[in-house]
Amino acid sequence: MKYVHGYDQRENIRLQDQASTLVELLHADTSYPARSKVLEAGCGVGAQTITLARNSPHAHIISIDISESSVAEAKRKIEGAGFTKVSFQQGDIFKLPFKPESFDHIFVCFVLEHLTRPVEALHCLKNLLKIGGTITVIEGDHGSTYFYPDSEAAHQAIQCQVELQKRTGGNANIGRELHPLLDSAGFSSIHVSPRMVYVDSSKPLLVEGFTKNTFTAMIEGVRESSIEAGLIDEKTFDDGIKALYRTTEKDGVFCYTFFKAIATKN
Repeated sequence: MKYVHGYDQRENIRLQDQASTLVELLHADTSYPARSKVLEAGCGVGAQTITLARNSPHAHIISIDISESSVAEAKRKIEGAGFTKVSFQQGDIFKLPFKPESFDHIFVCFVLEHLTRPVEALHCLKNLLKIGGTITVIEGDHGSTYFYPDSEAAHQAIQCQVELQKRTGGNANIGRELHPLLDSAGFSSIHVSPRMVYVDSSKPLLVEGFTKNTFTAMIEGVRESSIEAGLIDEKTFDDGIKALYRTTEKDGVFCYTFFKAIATKN
């Protein structure tokens, strides 16, 4: 699996900005009971782990990721914050070293979008979940992006990221598919809620933390790959990025929707 967004330091910073900016929107209703055993599948650099630990201080959380360096970074972050009930392992979602029905709850955030076989991944995770346990899945959907002033060049630049992710077997528009994916994996009581990020100049923290440092930074990050792949020319891409930054001005507006699903294993 090739991760389109990359593992470099700039990407780590972007993930932290995204996580800190979206905590209330995505995680206000994410918490787990004391003594429950929680698996975070695909923890990355710990951007979501720290919120899980803060919201569920008495749950036992095991966070795994396929990247050894990401696991090390996440571990440093959580230990530095003083959380003691989180442990880390390097591991592949498709081959995790846990016994069936080991966990009360499973948390998956911004992971399925990178997998070529998301339903199979959900099947593997369901096997690790106790009967009556829940899975929480959060994903974005680039097709939900719209903004003012509108710009065709910006839409083309965004589509480059969607296409590059598709070529590596991922799906940047997977948010809208969470219900059918979970249903195909055999989960029940599936509830999906859209979480829209709406940004205008009255929300300066979102202007900086989301529109600039999260979304636009992500699209900027695929400039070279997009041009090399022949998906777009340099001028159009650069005009698109300028247009995205234009939405952060006083009269600009930017919208993007995440989808959060919670389902049960019966």
